[in-house]
Amino acid sequence: MIYVVSDIHARYDLFRRLLDAIKFSDGDTLISCGDIVDKGNDSIRLLKFIKNMPNARCINGNHEYAFLKYYWGLMRESPDNFDCVLKKLQEYFPDDGKLLDWDTVDWVENLPYYIEEKDFLCVHAGIPLDENKRTIPPEKATREQLVYDRNFKSPKVEVLNSKCVLFGHTPTSYILPDGSSKIIAYRRREAPRDSYKITDFYKIHLDTGTWLDGVLGCICIENCNTYYVKG
Repeated sequence: MIYVVSDIHARYDLFRRLLDAIKFSDGDTLISCGDIVDKGNDSIRLLKFIKNMPNARCINGNHEYAFLKYYWGLMRESPDNFDCVLKKLQEYFPDDGKLLDWDTVDWVENLPYYIEEKDFLCVHAGIPLDENKRTIPPEKATREQLVYDRNFKSPKVEVLNSKCVLFGHTPTSYILPDGSSKIIAYRRREAPRDSYKITDFYKIHLDTGTWLDGVLGCICIENCNTYYVKG
């Protein structure tokens, strides 16, 4: 099974509980849509754990991108002082930054900004649409568009591509009328109401407000079942 999650925000404890809840195994794949770090207390612990998962795939979110921009700025100022740069990078994460090493920095720097599969596309915040309400090719989108987009989350934004777009970035409690923290799946008009295939949906909003409401959720690509833990 393929499970997709977003905006874990340094909640190592909740992430481990979520893996237990879905009975995650070596035969499964986990995709993270970014914002693994910040807001919680275990940014580096969580990064290193996911980095070492052989069946995990990740993209950068705006919080990883902010860290990388800080890193690139330090390298421009002190291109030969690697010890000083690493120390400042460790200080960027006040809770567990001392765990940060160069292997982890390099891993984050080399993460992609989208993951595209046959029936779905994973981005962090959103992707621009053309005049026909179709997503532009993700390789033509800028990093800033992929990690900062504030329009894509709107329920009014409908996507007419064949691929479902999975994204996070903004807590769904800001979108849902009752303020609940649930994954929002937007069904295509032509899709049967009793069918739950990934191709039945044009976008799926994954940010369940882990840092805000303590809820972490994920969705299974094969059957569109959703799973949640809270703490």
